[in-house]
Amino acid sequence: MSLKAIFLNCTLKKSPETSNTSAFIKQAERIFTDLEVETEEIRVIDHNIKFGNTSNEGEGDDWPQILKKIKESDIMILATPIWRGDRSAVAKLVAERFDGIWSEADEETGQYPTFNKVGGVMVDGNEDGAKKAISSICFDLSEHGFTIPVNAFSYYVGKAGPGPAYIEAKGDRHFFTNRNLYHMVHNLVHVAKVLKEKPYQTNVNELKKQAEKVSDTDK
Repeated sequence: MSLKAIFLNCTLKKSPETSNTSAFIKQAERIFTDLEVETEEIRVIDHNIKFGNTSNEGEGDDWPQILKKIKESDIMILATPIWRGDRSAVAKLVAERFDGIWSEADEETGQYPTFNKVGGVMVDGNEDGAKKAISSICFDLSEHGFTIPVNAFSYYVGKAGPGPAYIEAKGDRHFFTNRNLYHMVHNLVHVAKVLKEKPYQTNVNELKKQAEKVSDTDK
């Protein structure tokens, strides 16, 4: 069974500047390769992603091309550095743009294009905030239609405050981070295979009608 995993690198550093998040991603890619899963990394900041909450914000917006690649993949991992104790502004921008898929639901079932796709999270930095970022991103991914497996995340943080980040601190040799990374990748691949063989049968449109019958409000 062929699978593809796509990483959205939400670093604030444009190419070719060195990205600790990219180095972290490469560690995950090696595990995916061992499992015969194709991978691709997109450094979001290298593209012109406009602010908004639709899937296409008009001329010059590069988000539609990125979204197309996500739709063609089976697994999507959002990777972000920590800035001011939380995910990067680029990661937040991506979450806002994912709101657009709600208007792209399947006409018959009401499922979003991201149904039957699996989501994961990677966070790196040299200060507190990893668990906060992971929590926010996992909620966003779930609300946007991705399936979140058990332990679908990994993170690396150095000592709080200014200090060496992932590359300089040799985060690729950090047991806790690597253990979580193996768990994340293997669980993402497992669930992606399950969903490919047995996709969700949920009819969102029908469930909406049932909810309307037992509700006093229209929203």
